Amino acid sequence: MAEEKKKVKAPKLADPVASSIDVASQEMIARSHELGIETIFDRALTMKQCAIGVQGTCCKNCSMGPCRLPLPKAGIEGEDTRKGLCGATANTIAARNFIRMIAGGAAAHSDHGRCVAEIFLSAARKETEAYKIKDFDKLIEVAKYLGVATTVEVDGEELDRDIDEIAVETAEVALGEWGKAEGEVLSVKKAPKARYELWKKMGVIPRNIDREIVEIMHRTHMGVDQDYKNLMKQGTRAALADGWGGSMLATDMQDILFGTPYPLQSEANLGVMKADHVNIVIHGHEPVLSEMIIAVAQSQEMIDYAKKKGAAGIQLSGICCTANEMLQRHGVPLCGTFLQQELAIITGAVDAMVVDIQCIMQNIANVAKCFHTHLITTHPIAKMEQENVIHIEFDEHHAIEDAKRIVKMAIDNFQNRGAEVMIPQHKAPLVAGFGVESTEYHLGGSFRGTYYTLNDNIINGRIRGIAGVVGCNNARTRHNQDHIAICKELIKNDVIVLTTGCTAIACAMEGLLMPEAAATHAGAGLAEVCETVGIPPILHLGSCVDNSRILLAATEVVKAGGLGNDISDLPVAGSAPEWMSEKAISIGHYFVASGVYTIFSNLPTTGAPVFNDYICKEFEELYGGMWGAEQDPIKHAHLMIAHIDKKRKALGIDKARDRVMMDFASRQAL
Repeated sequence: MAEEKKKVKAPKLADPVASSIDVASQEMIARSHELGIETIFDRALTMKQCAIGVQGTCCKNCSMGPCRLPLPKAGIEGEDTRKGLCGATANTIAARNFIRMIAGGAAAHSDHGRCVAEIFLSAARKETEAYKIKDFDKLIEVAKYLGVATTVEVDGEELDRDIDEIAVETAEVALGEWGKAEGEVLSVKKAPKARYELWKKMGVIPRNIDREIVEIMHRTHMGVDQDYKNLMKQGTRAALADGWGGSMLATDMQDILFGTPYPLQSEANLGVMKADHVNIVIHGHEPVLSEMIIAVAQSQEMIDYAKKKGAAGIQLSGICCTANEMLQRHGVPLCGTFLQQELAIITGAVDAMVVDIQCIMQNIANVAKCFHTHLITTHPIAKMEQENVIHIEFDEHHAIEDAKRIVKMAIDNFQNRGAEVMIPQHKAPLVAGFGVESTEYHLGGSFRGTYYTLNDNIINGRIRGIAGVVGCNNARTRHNQDHIAICKELIKNDVIVLTTGCTAIACAMEGLLMPEAAATHAGAGLAEVCETVGIPPILHLGSCVDNSRILLAATEVVKAGGLGNDISDLPVAGSAPEWMSEKAISIGHYFVASGVYTIFSNLPTTGAPVFNDYICKEFEELYGGMWGAEQDPIKHAHLMIAHIDKKRKALGIDKARDRVMMDFASRQAL
């Protein structure tokens, strides 16, 4: 009898509706199945998570492992006797893994900042024609906090110093923050004085940016630091080196070079692409290349060349944080979030996807093979092994030439499109470009900009508090669902939301970044403030490196008075509902160390209950902020609201008050 052929199981395919709340994404997931193209949504079904790894108690820091420490069986009481081969406890292993994630995230953001600092130095020295200083006011502000003199005494008279000299010295001092031999990271002094003094007392002020990351790698080597509290001390120092160091410097220097963002209008979602245009999608995190591509793509030379090739024009759009950088300064529309990068190519309309660093899935190269799309890598530290990937290494000294080559390549590829172009007709309007400066302007105008207006409305109860909701997408959760559910629940309860990264893009796609959203979704108090000031209930503050803007906004609230002396006194809370990146852990921890209760959907620490309690309970006694975890989005939002209410009660503003006109004497008394 002939041998029966083994039946080959059909691959599991993701349910489009169960995978995403976004209709455009649902359409593209369904299309990927029709075309036989695998995406991350399908892989999330077939690749299960490691049950021990997700708890944070798998150690692979030496070749005797991996040592996997599952939780003890239910009902067993007594001392936790779990150990790795070397004797490392669950607490030690979880703490090592946690701070290694901080190191990875801090390295990514801080290396981004270093790249910007190097280009800033080239521009200041006039070594490149492509980059010039655009915001001189921001240059003077940054120079002052870095200790660079902005005036000079001549014959007893104090005169403004030459701006070129200020720029060069500021760039040199900034670049030195990554590796100076002594001292401390200078930008930490931008924090409220009480917060700085607490960090000094706790011994966690970073010495330089690189050293704190390297020291984590040393401490977590086999046989070095084996005290989870001491490990977390170094994790805190490295996280502060990111949030109050590398990331803050990156944001400030980007503002100096490319302009400080101010509110503008645009659109978001896959529907921003145009079938009759050359579509260039820029994906990643560093704006140094995208700034040049924008300049080149908008030139008459390239527009004429595109028309010569049969296109109506050139449409730029962005994915992830390069998208947010292009949006907040130029109004370039958002194509999508992290989980939409494969789906953008599946439209068949992308003539070139240009990538730099961070959050770029290697599988987009495999998806691009199925279409005419050119996939172009541009950064020396971020290449792909697939043969169909084109590498054009970006150099700031030849920035315009590199950008022209990339844009021309996309235009030439327009005529190679197949007939299978399908762009979802879904997009939403948005207002973005908020920051410390623009928020101050919105609250008080050109001549009396102040954060007191915000404080006043928090004190009188119209605004319950402030929430920072930031972070990634994660294929283990329904795309965008938790972002939107949490943000809607917060604003419904009069909590104004500050957002960055993929959360900001998700909110844009949902229409929550328009002023009109306040009337539909916000509570009566917040809606009244938004209508009066003319802002959305959710403010887009930029890319994930721009979380430093949220820290500085909180600092301005402290300075304005009436709400305590430190960030930990404020009615604020933080959240990253769909996090997946190590950067999110570093961001979360520098918010915790800054005094903010910060909740994630889950934490990789549950396999070590003692360590988990340390960062989720005891940390509040040390730093005024602590971690939390909750998967249910509504419960997640209400944990944040409960914390905000706790802070309101501590400040004595837990009851709504009538708005009263205050004279100068009353304001002084407050």
